[in-house]
Amino acid sequence: MKSPRSLAAKELIKLLKVYGYEVASQKGSHIKVTTQNNGEHHLAIPNHDPIKTGTLNAILRQVAEHLEISKEDIFKELFS
Repeated sequence: MKSPRSLAAKELIKLLKVYGYEVASQKGSHIKVTTQNNGEHHLAIPNHDPIKTGTLNAILRQVAEHLEISKEDIFKELFS
């Protein structure tokens, strides 16, 4: 599945709330989000509009690995 090309950081953070991610802090141009689902996990998301597709894919890959589900399932749930 293709990545959306015009997704802003704030929109991605709203979408990640499905998996329990919440904003923990912001320093400079990066927003740190954390979840307690399946153990504690932290992500640093660049506060860009739009997020580059490679960066978005890397973030979603990290989420998929942490939650032990496929990246394709995450794409379907978030962008369908």
